[in-house]
Amino acid sequence: MNNAPVILRSLIVYAVCVPLAVIVGFMLTDPMDYSTLGLFGILALLLISPLLLRWHYPLLVLSWNLGITLFFIKGAPYLWVVVVALSLGLSVVERALNSQMRFIPVPQITWPLICLMGVILVTAKFTGGFGLHAFGSDVYGGKKYIFLVLGILSYFALTARRIPPERAGFYVGLYFLGGLSSIVGDLFTFAPSWAYPIFWFFPPTGYAFQNFELGETRLGGFSSAGVMLWCFLLAKYGIRGIFLEGKLWRPILLVLSLLMVFLGGYRGVLMFVGIVFALQFFMEGIHRTRLLPVFIFVGVLAAVAIVPLANKLPFTFQRTLAFLPLQIDPVAMAEAQDSVDWRVNMWKALMPQIPEYLLLGKGLAITTEDYNEMMGQTALSQSAIDPSQNSLALSYDYHNGPLSVIIPFGIWGCITVLWFFAAGFRVLRNNYRYGDPSLQTINAFLFAAYVAYVFQFMFIGGSLSLDVAKFAGVIGLSVALNSGMREPAPQPVQAKEPFLRPRGALPGSRPGPAFTR
Repeated sequence: MNNAPVILRSLIVYAVCVPLAVIVGFMLTDPMDYSTLGLFGILALLLISPLLLRWHYPLLVLSWNLGITLFFIKGAPYLWVVVVALSLGLSVVERALNSQMRFIPVPQITWPLICLMGVILVTAKFTGGFGLHAFGSDVYGGKKYIFLVLGILSYFALTARRIPPERAGFYVGLYFLGGLSSIVGDLFTFAPSWAYPIFWFFPPTGYAFQNFELGETRLGGFSSAGVMLWCFLLAKYGIRGIFLEGKLWRPILLVLSLLMVFLGGYRGVLMFVGIVFALQFFMEGIHRTRLLPVFIFVGVLAAVAIVPLANKLPFTFQRTLAFLPLQIDPVAMAEAQDSVDWRVNMWKALMPQIPEYLLLGKGLAITTEDYNEMMGQTALSQSAIDPSQNSLALSYDYHNGPLSVIIPFGIWGCITVLWFFAAGFRVLRNNYRYGDPSLQTINAFLFAAYVAYVFQFMFIGGSLSLDVAKFAGVIGLSVALNSGMREPAPQPVQAKEPFLRPRGALPGSRPGPAFTR
């Protein structure tokens, strides 16, 4: 006896699968074409959709510092860009279907982000649009706009649900340890040819194509991984947990992460980890414990050892320490000084442009003429052109946080960014002061990291399009862990003792010296 529903179901499956197999087979004749890659991406997304529906939020947290690029999408965006869009979209759909599911409301952060989004969209409207040249536009610069918009939306994606306190350590590990993947890009030099497809997802760093020599080649991936490991240890265990709980592997890992930082040769990175450690040192009250003289003694020993041996250290170590008054190798000092000089010259050349873009910013759109000029500049001509017209200046890569705001977005961008910074400071400070005691170490670190990020953005080097997701991530993680912005517990109101009028006294009359209850 034939089973009609089963036969019908089989026919439907064949009707879908057979044409799809024919289309896929035909497109495999040109497997690296973007249309083919796009079709494969859609099919893969459909196949993993059940996993995304269940695990999109942990994947969002993991992807935040994960150095994976999606080469099969035009523009090769980072994984976090796509995951933010998917996770936020799924959270919105879940909110529409389930009235019990609500985003964590923190209007102190929501309003400045909405205003910043408005400033970005209005400026883009009047200065050439988004300019997605990868999709056929004649204008470049849309990638920075996408980073800005999705960086702002990443806060709302991260605050779509609450993180239980008992799961705080797990999510902190996902957030920071994903950054260890940046090491892969530095391994390109040693990889055999059969492993090259790995670097489609983990692009090699700029120094990976040079002749490798440990201590001489700048390993930016190892430096980034060292920062992430440093942050994880301080957030998970705190300075007390690292040095006072008798776990020898914890201080060893902390020292290892610091050595990894030195492999990159970046002075700003060393300043960041130093600021975070110093702030958390005082926030945990370590200066009132027996660790204070120990750290002072270790610091004095390190200074005594480094001062006479500074010029004997590896090149990347010397370049990292170039901002200190040490006698280091002239080559390392000259390279570090050249980096400072071209930045300062570019900033000085750009300063006169600020009044011109004060009311309406320049935006981030790059015309075809400017792009061709950037591509035509050679290393020889770089020194002969005006610093405000070099390739980095024309692409809005100012290496300066304030300039990356005021020139593209004018005074309105400055107001909203400062408003956002102040609101984030208040939220993180309140969560540190009034949050759950079990989250005190994590809250202390997030507050210290936020202050260090803002300091780095304002005074060392920053870019709004790249750093807005960094600020949103730290604030959003704190909000998700603390279920919003914590406030001081209300003080109990003490009942006042009732006033008893003396017996026989009239209203308005002066009472006598004796009272009778």
